[in-house]
Amino acid sequence: MSLRNPLAIAAVLLAASVGLATPARAQTTVVKLATLVPDGSVWDKILRDMGAEWAKATQGRVVLRIYPGGVAGDEPDIVRKMRIGQIQAAALTTTGLSSIDPGFSVFNIPMMFDSYDELAAVLETMQPLFKQRLEAKGFVLLNWGHGGWVHIFTKQPVRTVAELKKCKLFAWAGNDRMVQMWKANGFQPVPLAATDILTGLSTGMIDAFPTPPVAALAMQWFRSTPYMVDLGLGPLVGGLIVTRTAWDKISQADRAAVQAICARAEQRLAYEVPRQDTLSVEEMTKRGLTVAKVPPTAVAEWRAEAEQFAAGMRGEIVPAEVLDLARRERDAFRQRGTPRGGR
Repeated sequence: MSLRNPLAIAAVLLAASVGLATPARAQTTVVKLATLVPDGSVWDKILRDMGAEWAKATQGRVVLRIYPGGVAGDEPDIVRKMRIGQIQAAALTTTGLSSIDPGFSVFNIPMMFDSYDELAAVLETMQPLFKQRLEAKGFVLLNWGHGGWVHIFTKQPVRTVAELKKCKLFAWAGNDRMVQMWKANGFQPVPLAATDILTGLSTGMIDAFPTPPVAALAMQWFRSTPYMVDLGLGPLVGGLIVTRTAWDKISQADRAAVQAICARAEQRLAYEVPRQDTLSVEEMTKRGLTVAKVPPTAVAEWRAEAEQFAAGMRGEIVPAEVLDLARRERDAFRQRGTPRGGR
């Protein structure tokens, strides 16, 4: 076809104009998320629903790819992979979050909180601080994750602190300062990756570990530890974070949509996880779990031990200003007259 032909020239110009008018296809951002939550668990289902909503709300521009069940390693491994760009996001407990910033270790203090309402009041006030501390390290907090209320599961019945000190107690490997804190208080911590708990139980390396009931049921750990101390240690706090590098690749409008979806996922977790904890205890009891009741005379002993942990952790493991602020907000909530002990 000769371009001397006026019709041919017109056709070429028309094709060019159509090409210029067609918008370039928006770039897809794939966010790889790693977590220890079991595949098919309540947390996993909420994460997958959240990912589907991300894709729908952004018309496929933001895609969440989830790697559950520890397939990407333990939480310290996941954080390391985020830092080198292999993983862009993670749903972590405070163990992983504390490896990024020690302020999150405030949630590892035993019996720091007596209710979810206390926790919510503290999180509401301290969220800007935690976000700021994470952003200084190159991470963005998208929502809080509720893991359930932590109880101690044991191979033999435990009702007193003295009995627990005789147990070989799981402690998260990589958190050496917390391991030393357990030892300094007379316990026998055994550092392991969370992915090795079942192996540790079957080989006798450990005979006790702290976890929420919903996790003990989902992972079937309770079959090796048929006793649960009824006095809880506190809520398992977690968070969904993404690297700043990955977050900056998402448009402002899509970030707003993602954040709104994450907020709804947080609300679902806050509602469903405590309910699943209760149902999990009922189900495990049907399968042979025995709830070991702590005598009223021993409750004060457990609380005194927890206070020793708090005193030892302040300024050494938890920044003093973070712990002091958390205590002030918790105590202010209690002074407003909310009854203690409810969840």
